[in-house]
Amino acid sequence: ENSYIKAEAIRKATGISAIADDSGLEVMALNGAPGVYSARFSGEDATDESNNLKLLELMYDVPDDQRQARFVSVITLCFENGDVLTARGECPGRVLRQPAGTGGFGYDPLFLPDGCEETFAQLSGEEKNLISHRARALSALGEQLAVYGNEEIKEQQ
Repeated sequence: ENSYIKAEAIRKATGISAIADDSGLEVMALNGAPGVYSARFSGEDATDESNNLKLLELMYDVPDDQRQARFVSVITLCFENGDVLTARGECPGRVLRQPAGTGGFGYDPLFLPDGCEETFAQLSGEEKNLISHRARALSALGEQLAVYGNEEIKEQQ
């Protein structure tokens, strides 16, 4: 819904097709929090540091085998003609007990993707872009665009 609101606002303001995403971290031990509130998890004036501190505090007593989390991205493309495509991508992993790495932003220093030995903050941009939730959502959107494009061609024939 948030990605749609953003994309539709841009489409209406510009009169051309627009794309937007909304992403967040879902932590299973916190019943999916911070979720859509990821950016302002620690309050209206939240920073990456304050959000990470709050997450670490809430997760302090959570055992290592129960620290599952996933980054989720939903991307919406609103076309000039009113058509809408929406795609979702997820990157599963877990929340560490302390930050590792200086790259990325947000919860990246605390997030260890499944199958990796480095956090999002330790991976290069190229490595992260291969496995991230946004990359997966964009890939799914690309698949939808291919079908959409084929349907448009068929309608014109």
